[in-house]
Amino acid sequence: MSELAPGAFHYRGVLDEAAQSALADDVAAIIAAAPLYVSTMPKTGAPMSVRMTNCGALGWVSDKAQGYRYEPRHPATGDRWPAIPQRLFDLWNDLTRYPKPPEACLVNVYDETARMGLHQDRDEADVAAPILSLSLGADCRFRLGGLRRGDSASTFALSSGDALVLSGPARMRFHGVDRILPTIAMPLPPALASFGVRINLTLRRVT
Repeated sequence: MSELAPGAFHYRGVLDEAAQSALADDVAAIIAAAPLYVSTMPKTGAPMSVRMTNCGALGWVSDKAQGYRYEPRHPATGDRWPAIPQRLFDLWNDLTRYPKPPEACLVNVYDETARMGLHQDRDEADVAAPILSLSLGADCRFRLGGLRRGDSASTFALSSGDALVLSGPARMRFHGVDRILPTIAMPLPPALASFGVRINLTLRRVT
């Protein structure tokens, strides 16, 4: 584990091959129950380059009409989101030590051209709670900025099996994915490879 900045912790290879495989199975089951969809940007309605879904009591969605928010149901199917798998609760407890459980797990699926611009996770009522991010599949170039969009940012690789925790003074830091890298520590299994090359799971406490 390395502390990138106060409250920002990078756990390299916290998930071994077996744990990654088990988590990939969980993700495949989540996608089967809650199909991937494309969110759109507020105001412009431009589609995001990642496809996504959720599990948990609440799921993160965005569209032109209502913007960024959490909803209890899938925007396309109208069904409630599937439950967060127990292994994700266990990882939350082990890596964040936060006393309250996560209520939402956003699953982002990247193809080779997808990216995620610098942003803050600020749609949650409980911003004292940490954010836990888990990576599967292809490496990515991750950018961690400061508390203002124009602050300088550091970049580093996130690989399959890595975890990132933003907590305390780092909770509101800007962050994003510059690009998907050609290196792959562990490819996604066939059940997920048809959707993309990299999967990121982000666990959040919302209320």
